[in-house]
Amino acid sequence: MKFLSFKHKELELYGVKVKREEKAWNLIEILKDFDKDDFIPATLREAIEVYGVNFIEKVRNIISIVEKREDAEKYKINLNDIIWRAPITRTPKNIFCVGHNYPSLIKEIKNVNIKTPKDVVIFTKAATTISANNEVIPSHKDLTKQLDYEGELAIVIAKNSRNILKPLALDYVFGYTIMNDITAHDMQYKHGQFFLGKSLEKSAALGPYLVTKDEVRSPESMNIVTKVNGEIRQNASTSEMLFRIDDLLAEISKIIPLEAGDIIATGTPAGIGSAMTPQQFLKTSDEIKITIDGIGTLTNIIGD
Repeated sequence: MKFLSFKHKELELYGVKVKREEKAWNLIEILKDFDKDDFIPATLREAIEVYGVNFIEKVRNIISIVEKREDAEKYKINLNDIIWRAPITRTPKNIFCVGHNYPSLIKEIKNVNIKTPKDVVIFTKAATTISANNEVIPSHKDLTKQLDYEGELAIVIAKNSRNILKPLALDYVFGYTIMNDITAHDMQYKHGQFFLGKSLEKSAALGPYLVTKDEVRSPESMNIVTKVNGEIRQNASTSEMLFRIDDLLAEISKIIPLEAGDIIATGTPAGIGSAMTPQQFLKTSDEIKITIDGIGTLTNIIGD
C-alpha cells in the first residue's frame, strides 16, 4: 500500500492511495466508522508507533470492506484537492543519513579527498528540516551560494529496536519513501562538519508516499532518477550501495536505539550539481523531480 499524509479542507489527515485512481482513502474517517478500536491515531507516525507493521494488515482488511460499499466514494479524496505533507511529518529524533554510500559519488567528487569507507558513515539532519511533495524549498540565499540536491531512498522504522541482527533487519522496516537531501556545501566546508549544512529549513523533502515493505520486492534493486528542470542528473540503482539496509540498521542500532517513525536516508549516487563541470547549484525557480521505482515522484521547486 501507498500511505500518504495531507491537508484537506483545513484538516490534517492521512490515508492510502486508491488503486488505479488519483484519489486517497481518508483513513481517519474510515477508522472512525469501521474500526472496532476506540483509539484513532491522529497521524501516520502515531499509527506506526502503536501498531507497527500490523497497521498494514489492519488497514488492508478495513479497506476491503469499505470499497465494496455503495457509499465508498464518500471516503475518497481527490489528490488534486489536497496539500501534500511528508508521510512522517515529524520524526522522533534527527533524520539519520548515510554518507559516501555510492562508489560513483565518491569517484566523481574531485575537490575533496574522499576514500571508500570501510565502515558506515552516519550524520544527521535536524527533525525540523522535513518538507513535503510539491512544497517550495527556500533558496536560503542569505546563507548559502552552493545549494544542491541529493536523491535518496529512505527507510521508515516500524518499531522500537536496538542491536538488530542483520538477517532480521527487514522485520524492523515499515516501508520506504523518497528523500531529497538538500545540502549547502559551502556551509559544510565553513563549519567543518555536515550537520549545519544539512539542516537548513525544509531541506529534507519526503514523499510523496510511504510504500509498505510488502510491496517492494527488493529495496536494493530500485532505480533512482533525479531531474532538474527536466534534465536527468542522477540515474542509478540502489544495488550500487556499499552498505545495504541490513548493514545500516544493524550498525546504527548497536549504538543508538531506533524508534518507530525514525527515518534513515541511504545515501545519494553520482550526479550531484557540485560535482559537475562547471558546478550547477540550485537557484530560484529550479524544479527537482526524484523518481524511485514503485514509490513515485517527489517534486519540489526552489523558492526565493
